[in-house]
Amino acid sequence: MARTKQTARKSTGLSTTKKMSLKSLRKADLQRRPTPGSSQEAVARAVRKTRKFRRGTKALREIRRYQKSTELLMRKKPFQRLVREIAEQQVGASQIRWQKSAVLALQEATEAYMVGLFEDTNLAAIHARRVTIMCAQLSSPLLVLIFWNQWQNRYLSSPERL
Repeated sequence: MARTKQTARKSTGLSTTKKMSLKSLRKADLQRRPTPGSSQEAVARAVRKTRKFRRGTKALREIRRYQKSTELLMRKKPFQRLVREIAEQQVGASQIRWQKSAVLALQEATEAYMVGLFEDTNLAAIHARRVTIMCAQLSSPLLVLIFWNQWQNRYLSSPERL
């Protein structure tokens, strides 16, 4: 389940007036545009430097962001079109009516299933001492699940086998 609790933030030790003045100074520096006749130093000062992060930092930040959030990851309209298209192919009638809550429930279930599948695939990649997941590993959790269900049905369902 995603966490939605607020966490405390560390203070920088500056008073609010100093913070506001620093923010206004930064904004003023960014808003200053070099004129065509200005020197190269002014041009270099006005251009904001892109920040370089270590490898994996942005990915970890993204992971934390999505783990905290509770919103759906897939867009609603494309998912709704896909559901309608599949239903039309299966049933054949083009005038199937869908409640909004039914499509939303399908989307919630689909995303939960996909998240679980990718978690299992990531565990398989880590087990193989890799960071990148592969298409072949996407099917391996499904195979494990199928074999586990067969094993349970074969050995745990009949009492004479115990």
